[in-house]
Amino acid sequence: MANQNTEPCYDIAHLAHVEMFTDKFEESLHFFVNVYGLTVSAQDENHAWLRAWDDYEFHTLKLTRHHTTGVGHIAYRASSEAALMRRVAVIESSQYEVIGWQDNDQGHGRAFRFMDPFGHVFEIYYDTVRYQAEAAERPSLKNLAQRYHGRGASPRRLDHLNLLAADVSEFKLFMETCLGSRVTEMIQLDNGRIGGCWFTINNKTYDLACTEEHGGGNGRLHHVTYATDTREDILRAADIFLENGVHIETGPHKHAIQGTFFLYVWEPAGNRVELANSGARLILAPDWQTIVWTEAERKKGQAWGLKTIETFHTHGTPPVPKAPKE
Repeated sequence: MANQNTEPCYDIAHLAHVEMFTDKFEESLHFFVNVYGLTVSAQDENHAWLRAWDDYEFHTLKLTRHHTTGVGHIAYRASSEAALMRRVAVIESSQYEVIGWQDNDQGHGRAFRFMDPFGHVFEIYYDTVRYQAEAAERPSLKNLAQRYHGRGASPRRLDHLNLLAADVSEFKLFMETCLGSRVTEMIQLDNGRIGGCWFTINNKTYDLACTEEHGGGNGRLHHVTYATDTREDILRAADIFLENGVHIETGPHKHAIQGTFFLYVWEPAGNRVELANSGARLILAPDWQTIVWTEAERKKGQAWGLKTIETFHTHGTPPVPKAPKE
C-alpha cells in the first residue's frame, strides 16, 4: 500500500480516458465536438471516441449512449507491461471487487477491470493505440499529435476527473492500494470525516479527485476536466458557451485547492464538465507533504472569495431519484 511514508509507486503512468454515459447522445456529441472542441477518432451507433488536439492516445473520452448519465469507467495506462501485471497482482490480492480482463474496446489492448467500494469501474492497461491524424488534421509540427484547429473551446488535453463517494477515507485507501496514488491536498471536516482528496500517480498536481457524496447516490460522477494552455482560453470559452446556450454553473474563477483557474458547465444531458488551467503547477518533491484544508478555510470560498454554489455540492450524475413525500 502506498502512502507518504513509503516509496512512491510509479506503476501507473497517467489517467488515460473516461467513459461518460448520456441519454441525449446526439446532443452531447454535438456539444463535445462543436462547442467544447474535441475530435472524433471513431464512432458507431452507440459510442463516440473523442480526444483533445494534443492527446497522444486514440481517445480520452468515450461517449456512450445510455438510459441515463454518469460515468461508465475510468481508465489509467500503466508504465509498462510488467507494471501492469504488478498492479493486477496487488488488486487481485486486495479486498476490492475484480471484474477481470477485457479485450474488446477501441483504442487500446487488453485491460484489467476492477471496482471501488462505491460502484465506480476502473481499468488499467498498457498496450495502446496512438492517434494517427488524417490529412486534414495533420499538424505542421511533428511533435504534436494533431493540428490546433481552434474549434469551440478547443482544450489541449484530458486533465482530471472528480468522483463522488459516501466515505472519502475508504476511497482514499482504494486509490492508494490499487493505483499507488498519493494525496497532494485534502479537506479535513470538523466531524472527523475527510471531505475531499486530490490524488496523483505522477508529478501532476492531481489526475483524480474524490469529494463527499451529499446526494445519497452511488457510483456517481462530479465532473470531467480538460486542460487549456491559458486563462484567456477559458475566458474565450465562457463566451462560446454563452452564445451556444450552455448552462454555465460557476466560474470563471480560481480554486483555492490546487490553484486551478476554472469554468464549470453542464453538457446537454446534465453531466458536469470543466475547463481548467493549472499554470503548469507540478509536484516535484518526492516527499511531498499533503496540504490539509480545514472546514473553516473552505467556507471562505474560492481563492478570490467566490462562494461555492449549492449545486456544486448536490449535483452529480446520474441524478438520484427523489424519495416520495410522506
